[in-house]
Amino acid sequence: MVVGRRGRRPAGSGVPLTFEVIAETLREQIRSGRLKPGDALPTQTALMREFGASSLTVQKAMALLKQDGWAVSRPGKGAFVAHYDQVDADDRDHPEVTAPARGTAARVEALERALAEAVEQIAELRARVVVLEAGNGDQSD
Repeated sequence: MVVGRRGRRPAGSGVPLTFEVIAETLREQIRSGRLKPGDALPTQTALMREFGASSLTVQKAMALLKQDGWAVSRPGKGAFVAHYDQVDADDRDHPEVTAPARGTAARVEALERALAEAVEQIAELRARVVVLEAGNGDQSD
């Protein structure tokens, strides 16, 4: 494989970069249940040793996992598998709520859908209030 300047691979080479391999390996461990919500992710040192990677490469992998919703940081404690335990039964029909989003664009789409549903619910509630107020206005006086 030809590696260009500063460790960059040529565009379109189709070969994942080391930080992407590290992130995907950890995602697979989470998907398989080997790592569960709340579990500590391997330390930077352990990942550097396992993948023969630099600290910057491991940091990029962790940043990707956090950005995509798979991991969270706890200052002074490390990185942990993100929790999805506050999901109620109605949310099971919406996998974007129960599983990590596939990046910022997917999270924005999920939030926009949730916002549209909330706006519809608010409109329905307002209509009910108008009906109730109209009914009460006739009875008072």
